[in-house]
Amino acid sequence: MYIHLLVPIDGSELSQSAVDSSIALAQRLGARVTGFVAEPMAPLPSGSSGLNAYLDKTEEHRTRTEGHARELLAKFHAAADAAGVPFSGHFKRTEAVDDAIVEAAETFGCDLVVMATHGRGALGELFFGSHTKSVISRSKLPVLVLR
Repeated sequence: MYIHLLVPIDGSELSQSAVDSSIALAQRLGARVTGFVAEPMAPLPSGSSGLNAYLDKTEEHRTRTEGHARELLAKFHAAADAAGVPFSGHFKRTEAVDDAIVEAAETFGCDLVVMATHGRGALGELFFGSHTKSVISRSKLPVLVLR
């Protein structure tokens, strides 16, 4: 059935639910898991900051986001290892999180995307958007949504 799950995570309680559920599902299916973190790009410079200050902030941002992604993926990897589930982890800096998730699933040869959603409803989506809904509409792969 499904042999390679892509699981986008962000460090929230909801993404921990996706970690736990995807590992349990992978155990039952004999599947492997790819964890994926999409980190934001560095913010654009403000009008008052000079080029050197912007470059310093950009490097600090890169270091911080890479550290965050590696920490999340290391925890995911440890949980997968403890359960005997093969794991690989990847991260990307992007402003287009939804596109990055769909692209990652295709690039890494996954056959199912496992995502958690806030389930905010129509008003919440209006204000905050929905990465899950966007991935469902863009992906050619099935998406398992956890709530």
